[in-house]
Amino acid sequence: MKSSTLQFLKTLVKNNNRDWFTENKETYLEAQQETIAFVEELIHEIAKFDEEVLKIDAKKSLFRIYRDTRFSPDKTPYKTNFGASLGMAKGTKLSGYYLHIEPGKSFLAGGVYQPESSVLKTLRQEISANGKEFLQILEQQDFRNNFRGLSVESKLQRVPAGFEKDSPLVEYLKLKQFVVSHPVSDAQLLHKDAAKNFAEIYKSLKPLNDFLNQALDL
Repeated sequence: MKSSTLQFLKTLVKNNNRDWFTENKETYLEAQQETIAFVEELIHEIAKFDEEVLKIDAKKSLFRIYRDTRFSPDKTPYKTNFGASLGMAKGTKLSGYYLHIEPGKSFLAGGVYQPESSVLKTLRQEISANGKEFLQILEQQDFRNNFRGLSVESKLQRVPAGFEKDSPLVEYLKLKQFVVSHPVSDAQLLHKDAAKNFAEIYKSLKPLNDFLNQALDL
């Protein structure tokens, strides 16, 4: 990843308007292409332990930089980050990987993000039925070192209907999504071996992805 990509995003924060963006469209396209090239490299590294990612088109994995402002009080037209979904996206059934590039706020993530209710129920049933295996995955040293557990930002106050209230897995069953994240500094992002280093972090996530995808027969 080149520093010019981060610089573009930093400048966009201060100039988030259509006139500036139009005048700097070429700079945006260069930053976009650099991000695509980095994602391609990252896919190659991840494929060493998860060949499924080879099905992913790096260009198509990138989210649009244009914001949907129709129902948002924030009317700035552009996102100030680049995001790439390697199997992980809102509402999909697939547990995968995600890369977020934003100066000072970059991170790696994975799991199942905001699944549909039927998918969420299936995942909860799998965790309830195979709790020991699920906990062993979360307790693996590499996983704990990299992700420190599942995000608890989106969860129910009570145990969902159909599950035992005294289950040792109760806090996991309350979750509305099964997501983990790992913060990345600008220096780590710009390191010459960034793709290789990030893939090693994603590797510790694969057992969780496999468990969740197995529950969904994927």
